[in-house]
Amino acid sequence: MNLIVDIGNTSTKLAVFEGNNKLSQSRINELSCEELKNKLAGFKIRKAIVSSVKKLPPFISDLFFSDIPFVHVLSHESRLPFKIEYDTSETLGSDRIAAVAGAFNLFPGKEVLIIDAGTALTFDFLSVNIYKGGNISPGLTMRFKALNKFTDRLPLVSPTGSFTFPGQNTSDAIRAGVITGVTYEINEYIRTFENEHSDFNIILTGGDSEFLKDKINYHITYIPDIVIDGLNYILEYNA
Repeated sequence: MNLIVDIGNTSTKLAVFEGNNKLSQSRINELSCEELKNKLAGFKIRKAIVSSVKKLPPFISDLFFSDIPFVHVLSHESRLPFKIEYDTSETLGSDRIAAVAGAFNLFPGKEVLIIDAGTALTFDFLSVNIYKGGNISPGLTMRFKALNKFTDRLPLVSPTGSFTFPGQNTSDAIRAGVITGVTYEINEYIRTFENEHSDFNIILTGGDSEFLKDKINYHITYIPDIVIDGLNYILEYNA
């Protein structure tokens, strides 16, 4: 069995695969050795891959490398089925690499725009077998928090709930501004790519993707866990 560990900015996702068949998936808000052992109880893990956007907790290495025959820690130096054209590949997030791998596996020989609506809003472009780069901007929740943190009087507003447009009160104005701003940004990115590429696929993923998917004016492939799928693909490719 394959173990997939995706350590993000706000939580950790775990998944267990048998080949390409996903057997289980879970999320941990506070990653600990005990919690990890509990989640993996009953599974005989033979291969594992770890992707982390921050420093790897020491117990991960101690636990995995002692008990699992094959362990791969994803980085820009990992063996990949596509070429990375990025000037600072050492700073390229492993989650972005994994998402591109998932797109490569799902749409072989195609051009793909991967939109990840998570803590950050990222746009990554795969052209056949070359990763051409991408853009990063603040994600939905980060924008709400920034308005509250860097001002004296603006409240912290949740994205859920209705709002008027234009806003008729401060909460409405913030909610309308952030949500429509993100939506316009995504739609404009897609429109720009459409002007330059005649035939490409769009994948929407990430924690806020379900909230945003019905607000996009283009045909998309909604895959909230493309990073997990891509990590399993990279694991099999390296093993």
